[in-house]
Amino acid sequence: MSLVVNIIIVIVGYLLGSIPMGLLAVRITTGRDVRNIGSGRIGGTNVMRAAGPWIALASGLGDVAKGFLAVLLARTYGGAPIVEALAGVAAVLGHNYSIFIGFRGGAGTAPTLGSAFGLWPGYGILLLVVGAIVIVVTRYASLGSIVAALLLPILILLRIWRVSEPWAYLVYGIAVPALTLWALRPNIKRLLAGEERRVKWRKTVEDS
Repeated sequence: MSLVVNIIIVIVGYLLGSIPMGLLAVRITTGRDVRNIGSGRIGGTNVMRAAGPWIALASGLGDVAKGFLAVLLARTYGGAPIVEALAGVAAVLGHNYSIFIGFRGGAGTAPTLGSAFGLWPGYGILLLVVGAIVIVVTRYASLGSIVAALLLPILILLRIWRVSEPWAYLVYGIAVPALTLWALRPNIKRLLAGEERRVKWRKTVEDS
């Protein structure tokens, strides 16, 4: 496959990731701008604060789909593991720094789940299960994202060792957690200071 086609695939992956699902979902259902609420990000936790859990679930599934479709596109037309890896990275990059909303966005957790599932379904399932357990137990959404991000490269290395997973996937396994942890810097500071907000499972009067 030509270099030009591979570059186009990665660019399309970024553009897919850049679609601001959370912003669109909140604006359509409530008329509000999710960027003016809570953390100002467009991910599921902030969408839940703005519009409730069902809208957050819908936008989160859309964000998962962005990552999955980016990898699927690369696998269908790219023909090389490095293109799949870079398309997944591009989708997360687009979500975090969307060209459509002034290079703002989320922390990348949902498109990470989708792109990881695209590379190998077990990655997405394990990240989802572990992240969800952390969130349910601690009620810190950011901590679930952090743990999932740190787990990702370990899972990929294990697959490389055990079943000869392409080494190119490690590019994804390093770059995506780095993007997530960079986006979550404020949350990490608040967690260390004991000031991080806990998840509320339903929209409250204060959040409405």
